[in-house]
Amino acid sequence: MKKSLVLISLILTLVTAGCGSKTGDVQNTAAPAKAKTKDTITMVWYPNESAADLKDARDEIGKVVEKATGKKVEHKTTTDYIIAIEAIANGNGDLAFMGAQGYIEANTKNKKVQPLVVNSGESGTLDDAIYYSWLNVRKGEEDAYKSGNGFAIDNIVGKKFSFVSNSSTSGFKVPSTGIVSYFSKKDKYKSLTAEDLLQGGKDKFFSEVLFGGSHQGSAVNLLTGKADVAAFCDTCVSNYVELSSGTANKPGAVYKVKQGAAEPFNTLIGKEFSLISVTPVLNGPFAVNTGTLGAEDIKKLKDAFTSADVKNNEKIFLPKGSKATGLFKQNTGKEQFVTVEDAWFNPIRELSK
Repeated sequence: MKKSLVLISLILTLVTAGCGSKTGDVQNTAAPAKAKTKDTITMVWYPNESAADLKDARDEIGKVVEKATGKKVEHKTTTDYIIAIEAIANGNGDLAFMGAQGYIEANTKNKKVQPLVVNSGESGTLDDAIYYSWLNVRKGEEDAYKSGNGFAIDNIVGKKFSFVSNSSTSGFKVPSTGIVSYFSKKDKYKSLTAEDLLQGGKDKFFSEVLFGGSHQGSAVNLLTGKADVAAFCDTCVSNYVELSSGTANKPGAVYKVKQGAAEPFNTLIGKEFSLISVTPVLNGPFAVNTGTLGAEDIKKLKDAFTSADVKNNEKIFLPKGSKATGLFKQNTGKEQFVTVEDAWFNPIRELSK
C-alpha cells in the first residue's frame, strides 16, 4: 500500500511529539480499587505470551517482581485479549504486559491503569521503541500483490483475511487503519470504515474474516490455508520463524517456520510466507493498576525493571544469536526497559479518531 506511507508518517511523527501531548479525562467505569497492601501480585499475560514455551520467560519476569517487592507473583495466562484487558482494568490483575491498543482500552475503562515501562529500541531509548505489523501471504502467492518494483494491497479485496483480535494493535488497529486509509481514496470505497472489515461475506470487503486470537493463531490461519492474507507482527512469531530470503521487516521478505518450532507451529515446519506490507508500531507496555498497587511497590518495580541486572539478564533479553525462546532480544546490547508516560501512546489513540 505504497508501504503505508501516510500511516507510517503519522506514527513516526507522533512518536516524537507524543510525549508532550495530553489526553482528556475519561470516565472510570471499572470497579473501585481496593487494598494496596496485598501479599500477592497478579501478572496478566495476553494469549501471545501465554504459550507453554514462554513459561520460563514469564517466570523470570515474575522473579524480578518478587525480588523487588518481596511479594509472591501469581501468573494469569489468557486465551483472549478481552480477558486480559478486563483483568487489569477491574483490579483482578495488578500488572499486565499489553499492546498499545489494549493498554488504551484498559486505561479508558479505568484511568488508574498506567504504563510502567516499555522495552526500548536498539538505541536503548524510546526513539526507536517499535516493532512491525505485517500483512502476509503464503509463499508463491505474492505475485498477485506486486506493483512495479514493490507491493500493493489492491488485491486483498474479496480474500479470506485473518486478523488477531480487534483489541490487537498490530493485529487489527494498525492494519485496519492502513487498509481504510489506502482504499478510501478510491471512489468505490470512499465510505469504508474499520467496522466494515470485521465481517466477511458476499458484497463485503472480505469474503471471510477470521480472528486468530493471538498472532501465532493468525499466522497458523494463513499457513494452513484458512486465510489468504493475514495480519500478525514480527515479535510474536520470531520464536517460531526465520528469515528465508529478502530483508527483514521489508515487503518481499520471505520467512519460514524453523526446525524445532513449538506449538502451534510444530506441524508446519518449513512452511513459508511473504510480507506484502510492513508498518511500524509503538512497543506495548507493562501496565500497572495504580489502584491495586501502592506507590512504593510501583517505584520498586520501575527501579527493578530499568536496572542493569534486568538489562543484562539473558533470560529476559536473549543475547544476539540465542536459540532460546523468550520475549525480548538483544541486538546491540543497548536494549532495555525504559519508563514511559501515558501520552506516549497518543499516536495509537489517534488511529481511532
